[in-house]
Amino acid sequence: MTIVNAGEPAPMRAALWESWRGGPRVHCYLCAHHCRIDPGEVGKCGVRQNREGVLYTLVYGCPVSTAVDPIEKKPLFHFLPGSLSYSLATVGCNFTCRFCQNADISQMPHEQGRIVGRRMAPEQVVRNALESGCASISYTYTEPTVFYEYARDCARLATAAGLKNVFVTNGYMTAETLADIDGDLHAANVDLKSFSDAFYRELVGARLRPVLSTIRRLWESGVWVEVTTLLIPGRNDSEGELRAIADFLVSVSPDLPWHVSRFYPQYRLLDVPPTPLGSVERAVRIGKEAGLHYVYAGNVPGHSSESTRCPQCGRLLVRRAGLRTLDLGLAGERCPACGYQVAGRFKEADS
Repeated sequence: MTIVNAGEPAPMRAALWESWRGGPRVHCYLCAHHCRIDPGEVGKCGVRQNREGVLYTLVYGCPVSTAVDPIEKKPLFHFLPGSLSYSLATVGCNFTCRFCQNADISQMPHEQGRIVGRRMAPEQVVRNALESGCASISYTYTEPTVFYEYARDCARLATAAGLKNVFVTNGYMTAETLADIDGDLHAANVDLKSFSDAFYRELVGARLRPVLSTIRRLWESGVWVEVTTLLIPGRNDSEGELRAIADFLVSVSPDLPWHVSRFYPQYRLLDVPPTPLGSVERAVRIGKEAGLHYVYAGNVPGHSSESTRCPQCGRLLVRRAGLRTLDLGLAGERCPACGYQVAGRFKEADS
């Protein structure tokens, strides 16, 4: 594997691993794959390597992509709406989704045998976020678990500087990982790609149950959570599966927002057509019938469900278009018409 970045930093000792049965093989327990890695080999993510019985991260301080995004792009609709988030990612991912929209960087270590990026210390990440007028830092584009040490160190500095931290994640991290970053993670958007373990095994290279556990664990720990499901025609958009997803989310909390997004052909899933608008609208209806208070259509710019209405009286509370908040019509965090408490973290002091 070739490491290509400015300054050629030495790989850094990784977090949350142990020697496997006292030998040179190591057990990484950052994510639910629980990789057992032989000397010289890398884990499923492609960016954590066993070097003589010690696990190292190969991407620390080496982002491949940075940007300033509206928080709604994550998507997070109930967390600091209208604010900006400094976004960054390294190469690598612990999933192999056949429909990945960022496969050029997520699969680079496996498909190209390369790790690229530019040197950026956590201190610089926080400075960039503050200078850009951001209210948060989002660890996104690829899976933040695979660059966890870097994300954690950035997050700790960000919290101290008054910034919030967001994971846009596939939800495959372990309970130990979440405990390690406890207090420095404030919001997460979790991809719930399907409610079928067969789908996860065949199209994603993972399992369903750990993702469900992460969603529940995050919510119960006080992290603000929103969930996204990409609707792929004929693969995960049956009425039964959508009802199962909605019922699960209601069991976590009716206040948990669900984004149901339109699929467009990507990467290795080019033989499937884009999701019909009617399928997205059906999913929105199913979510609301199940008892979810906030269900949004994604990848459908201008759709009426982009905006938030009061679950009690129906008043328009937050007007959005194209993943931007145009008008925030709350009285604090309540509906000005009926006084209903709207779920979310709408003020920095409360988030």
